[in-house]
Amino acid sequence: MFSKSRINEPGPKAGETDQKAEGDRPLSLKPSMPSSSGQSSSPASPSKAKPPASTLSSDLTVVGNMKSTGDILVEGTIEGDIRAHQLTIGESATVRGEVVADDVVVNGRIVGRLRGLKVRLTSTARVEGDIIHKTIAIESGAHFEGSVQRQDDPLNNSGGQKPAQAAPTHAPGPAPQTARSEG
Repeated sequence: MFSKSRINEPGPKAGETDQKAEGDRPLSLKPSMPSSSGQSSSPASPSKAKPPASTLSSDLTVVGNMKSTGDILVEGTIEGDIRAHQLTIGESATVRGEVVADDVVVNGRIVGRLRGLKVRLTSTARVEGDIIHKTIAIESGAHFEGSVQRQDDPLNNSGGQKPAQAAPTHAPGPAPQTARSEG
């Protein structure tokens, strides 16, 4: 059917076909196999290829919430909440809002709640807010003001309270404020 080729390398094009119909054979995932063997393979499934991290450069300021199922590298300023699979906050970056990710590496500044399965504060990190985590590592020199709470599932507890109190009940009165005072 189709021959396997890499997109950015010169060589046979992905549309070239072979005379034999061997499309029923499973695809071999060995990297950079030469297609001169006379065998053809099925097209590669896109689910195996991991896209590169989305990078927000140091000259970029974003006002608003961001959500991604992939990886994000922040070097600029974000004023809003971020949700991602893996999130890296660069040394020059500032995030004002809630950060939620499976894996969080903080080299810069976060002002707001941080929730993650795996949280790492490097020596240049500055966090002003509560951290809810499954595992945490804080390097010497990191600056942190707030509380730390370990939970088995920190990503699904958006209230930051004990799991028994996580289901909100609506009581009469004024609407809850979105701005918090960190002390």
